[in-house]
Amino acid sequence: MFAMDAGLEGVEILRPMHVFGHDDAPHGHMHIKFTNVRIPASAMLIGEGRGFEVSQGRLGPGRIHHCMRAIGQSERALELLCKRSLSREAFGKVLAKLGANYDIIAEARIEIEQTRLLCLKAAWLMDQGDFRAAAPYISMIKVSAPRTALKIVDEAIQMHGGTGVTQDTPLAMMWTQIRTLRLADGPDAVHRMQVARKELKPYTNTKL
Repeated sequence: MFAMDAGLEGVEILRPMHVFGHDDAPHGHMHIKFTNVRIPASAMLIGEGRGFEVSQGRLGPGRIHHCMRAIGQSERALELLCKRSLSREAFGKVLAKLGANYDIIAEARIEIEQTRLLCLKAAWLMDQGDFRAAAPYISMIKVSAPRTALKIVDEAIQMHGGTGVTQDTPLAMMWTQIRTLRLADGPDAVHRMQVARKELKPYTNTKL
């Protein structure tokens, strides 16, 4: 892994990438082309063969931070859902009293609190300085937090009807960001694999 000058000869920024059809520039990700780019050996971080170590040093705490923000988005979505359910009426009743909306609201609160506690445990283990012990919990929260947030944002969109997918609420953009998070810093499947390997390890001497 290297730290290099973006203006080096042979580095060409082709275009900013769109996310779910939306322009993510200038703070998003760029499509970059490298043509015969040469960098000095001094640009290498830590040392040869240690790139994965460098990336994991950032990704571990970064994943927890992403999950904290996902929990915050869950809270915001639930707030919007509740306010909408009490301010809008249909068939002579506020929306909160229709269908399974009491259950939806209750389940959202339960799932937020469960996810928050898992995130706190992952962060606490990271604070103890043992990344190996924290790693499976970081993987757990990386799967759980976006999944919980997506579910609650989706319910909030449903409660708002067509308004929920317009620019009049933050819900559509929140859904886009959180759905992308299920890919960023490792897709769900990779994190579940790590959790499963950790769970299986005490029961076998074979490599998993």
